[in-house]
Amino acid sequence: MSKYNFDGNSTPEPAAPPKPSRVARKEDKSVVPYGTFLILLLNLGIFLADHVLHLPFMKGLYLYHDHARWFQFVTNTFCHAGWEHLSNNIFFLYIFGKLVEEEEGTAGVWLTYLVTGVGASLASYLLLPGHSAVPGLGLFGGKAVAQTVSLGASGAVFGLFAVSVLVKLSRGLKLWTIMESFILGQFVVKQIMSEVKMQMVKSGSMAAVGGVNHIAHLAGALAGVLLIWLLSRLPGGGGGEAK
Repeated sequence: MSKYNFDGNSTPEPAAPPKPSRVARKEDKSVVPYGTFLILLLNLGIFLADHVLHLPFMKGLYLYHDHARWFQFVTNTFCHAGWEHLSNNIFFLYIFGKLVEEEEGTAGVWLTYLVTGVGASLASYLLLPGHSAVPGLGLFGGKAVAQTVSLGASGAVFGLFAVSVLVKLSRGLKLWTIMESFILGQFVVKQIMSEVKMQMVKSGSMAAVGGVNHIAHLAGALAGVLLIWLLSRLPGGGGGEAK
């Protein structure tokens, strides 16, 4: 179709912009996990401030069971005892945080991290004693009583484990979602069963120095399950995407 000017001459319409190629359209749909990267950077930054710069106030971010402060239930989930502790957590945080963020967006991965991390901290605080007997710290290598301290992202990581599987299952029983859920699920179940076994062996005790808080791991996974259940009960929460 052409338009006419006042002299009666036709003026062609401007050409429509070219459609994006299939490659470009596919790239537009990709999700950059900014939320997961921000959580990772925060964990790394706090580690550097604590263990490299040795800023004294960083120790106040840990969760001390005999005189806990409210903010420590959040801040301890970004703190780590050493590089090996941090290295293990950030690897799984990247893998499972990215999976959750691809499905639920930046707000979803942050909500999962904070809710499950705080849930793990609360469970640790309520179920673990304020002081623990630590082997090897006493006189002649005997036991010594030390304050119980909780720190680390592992409770939130276990929450991300559980949420990643449940979110995949909520998308419907398609072949690829069943395969993804099976691959993720068998890993998560294996980890949780290992934590249950270790907790039964330890009988609920955790060393304040160098200990592994299995209660926090189990509580983080349970908090993830409860979070998904609660969100599914909200109006319009039955598996729709929230990006």
